[in-house]
Amino acid sequence: MTSSTTDYLATARRVIGIEAQALVALEGALDDGFARAVDLILGAKGRVIVSGMGKSGHVGRKIAATFASTGTPAHFVHPAEASHGDLGMITDQDVVLVLSNSGETPELADLVAHTRRFSIPMIGVASRPQSTLLRQADVALVLPQVPEACGTGVVPTTSTTMTLALGDALALALMEHRRFTPEQFRIFHPGGKLGARLSRVADLMHTDLPLVAADLPMSEALLVMSGKGYGTLGVLDGDRLAGIVTDGDLRRHMQGLLTHTAAEVMTPDPRTIGPDALAEKAVAVMQDRKITALFVVENDRPVGLIHIHDCLRAGVA
Repeated sequence: MTSSTTDYLATARRVIGIEAQALVALEGALDDGFARAVDLILGAKGRVIVSGMGKSGHVGRKIAATFASTGTPAHFVHPAEASHGDLGMITDQDVVLVLSNSGETPELADLVAHTRRFSIPMIGVASRPQSTLLRQADVALVLPQVPEACGTGVVPTTSTTMTLALGDALALALMEHRRFTPEQFRIFHPGGKLGARLSRVADLMHTDLPLVAADLPMSEALLVMSGKGYGTLGVLDGDRLAGIVTDGDLRRHMQGLLTHTAAEVMTPDPRTIGPDALAEKAVAVMQDRKITALFVVENDRPVGLIHIHDCLRAGVA
């Protein structure tokens, strides 16, 4: 390891260590103001409008996106654009979350004044309790005064990390209060790997099912099984799924197979899954049971079939 590599690693560890200590300080500094901020947002009939300038603005965009994807409607408004017409995006049904490390960012003046003029609830986040922003805010969230990781105190590092973490804490507190589920989360994340992992069984299942009556001779049942091509066959007792026939069942009854009925060959009471379950859950069941397909049932009636290959194609497995 070269001396320059050692220096780089030392810098990285110092920065991360300083920011980690700041997050511990933030955790200890939280008080009932945080709870009041959550209640204020929960009571709003409109959206959370997030605003901040510079690095605080970049963090604010991420916080707004996290709110929106976890069940709290939110939108980022740039303070400079707010002064040129975008104040019209903010209604008296909204809550405004304003971010500024110093609490004295001049570009925020018009936005803060707008909230005061029209009695729009405002939550301020800053590191100076006596700053203009926090004195004007309905709820003040004070960041601990800890050093920036740059060492000179001029590069926003520790302060932006704390602000980002505070935004995550607000979003997740709201999410847990609303009992926001993975299925709801999926609605806002239909694309990419995350969307695939949160796909429901109903999104991937086949509905053209290989089903036969329990008393059907295996000579006929085999035609249904091979014709569908899923490597499995559902056996019905009336409308209820009574069992399944797999390749393994066929091998176990190879001697005199065609003299049996489907009920005599099937594995009874098979493992099934519901259509609203996550596809990832179906994959876990198939891997645990070392099988390649699951029947999907509602009220004991088969409504679909999901195959491991469908999950692989969708990027779930």
